[in-house]
Amino acid sequence: MLVLSSPSGAGKTTISRRLLEHDENLRMSVSVTTRPPRQNEVPGTDYEFIDNQTFQQMLDKGELLEHATVFGHLYGTPRKRVETSLSRGYDILFDIDWQGAQQVTERARNDIVKIFILPPSTKELERRLKTRAQDSDDVVATRMEKAASEITHWAEYDYVIVNENLDNTVDQVLNILSSERLRRHRAIEVSEFIEKLIGEQS
Repeated sequence: MLVLSSPSGAGKTTISRRLLEHDENLRMSVSVTTRPPRQNEVPGTDYEFIDNQTFQQMLDKGELLEHATVFGHLYGTPRKRVETSLSRGYDILFDIDWQGAQQVTERARNDIVKIFILPPSTKELERRLKTRAQDSDDVVATRMEKAASEITHWAEYDYVIVNENLDNTVDQVLNILSSERLRRHRAIEVSEFIEKLIGEQS
């Protein structure tokens, strides 16, 4: 499970899309949320948009792997989709905040890699938030205030990347993904291969 977190506007959603284009063994974890869709967001691809009652029912039934309240809206990761994808051999990409990352870590400490994406500066972060034209000035100001709090959680992550250049950042994340896949405790096929090599020599 590969987690990407960042303050709003630092680029994690764009990075996630590029990663999915580059790696066919990676699947996106589609979160459920009670907030309304933004312009150009596709239900079922970007998020599953549900009401508060449905969200609460999923939470009560233990159907969410993690959940958090962000800017007054509820977000959560459906457990079944993640477990199904993992059982089929895919790696799962999470675009979640530090709250969700903490919860997933508690449930799967040995099978999670967490990357925190930082903006090159607060000025650039504000520029990106205004450029994407999804929020009012008041909302942008609120996001900027929260960014400082979110950034303080950087030390809880395995890797930290400053997103100055999108192409370079995507390459760095892909390199991390490749390296983490080679860790001994994740290389299930290796033990079978070694047994075969030993058998050939005996």
